[in-house]
Amino acid sequence: MTKQPILTADNVHLFYGEFEALHGISLSFFKNEITALIGPSGCGKSTFLRTLNRMNDLIPHVKITGTIKKEGQDIYAPSMDVTQLRKEVGMVFQQPNPFPFSIYDNVVYGLRLAGVRDKQVLDQAVETSLKQAAVWDDVKDKLHKSALALSGGQQQRVCIARVLAVHPDIILMDEPTSALDPISSSKVEDVLVELRQQYTIIIVTHNMQQASRISDRTAFFLQGDLIEYNQTKAIFLNPQQQATEDYLSGRFG
Repeated sequence: MTKQPILTADNVHLFYGEFEALHGISLSFFKNEITALIGPSGCGKSTFLRTLNRMNDLIPHVKITGTIKKEGQDIYAPSMDVTQLRKEVGMVFQQPNPFPFSIYDNVVYGLRLAGVRDKQVLDQAVETSLKQAAVWDDVKDKLHKSALALSGGQQQRVCIARVLAVHPDIILMDEPTSALDPISSSKVEDVLVELRQQYTIIIVTHNMQQASRISDRTAFFLQGDLIEYNQTKAIFLNPQQQATEDYLSGRFG
């Protein structure tokens, strides 16, 4: 039985003013998988990631053509509720970006925004999300202290918990471990492997080892083009394109 994709990009072009940053990207993402987007800096992978929950809408003079569908719905349709979309397709950024308030208030931020007021529901969401993000044991006794007092790795896991609290279907991650030390990175990787059982994860990473360790599929971008997309094992062990092989063997990038 062929798997049905949860999210499909079809011939997506993106322009910053006159400059074309993405040249007709077509990619499908599948439920309960981690897909890694790899490639040298400036190749379009983060730009592409941000098209998947319309984060590029916030940048002036951006034009996007092609279609992106989430479970059959065009996410760029005029009728699309962008706030709802960003709840369903959550985002974790490169630098941990907790809000300057307590750990508890960080995690329930999206729920409160959605009008949830029941303390029992909020308390439960905080505990569940922080446990899923593997940071509950570190912070359970200081939920009402500032999230900014945590280490970088803990902050990033609190940011992951904040996304999880609103029950997304898909989690986008833009180099979520690049600002972290190896031990914290490894903890975040463990979290992602665990979360894959419940979520679809799309991660931009510069770290080849990370992509090969945790992802099911890998897409290789170069200068705004999608060069190759396949099961991760196939990409790393038997790339079909010379450019992919050159990049993976460190000949450029």
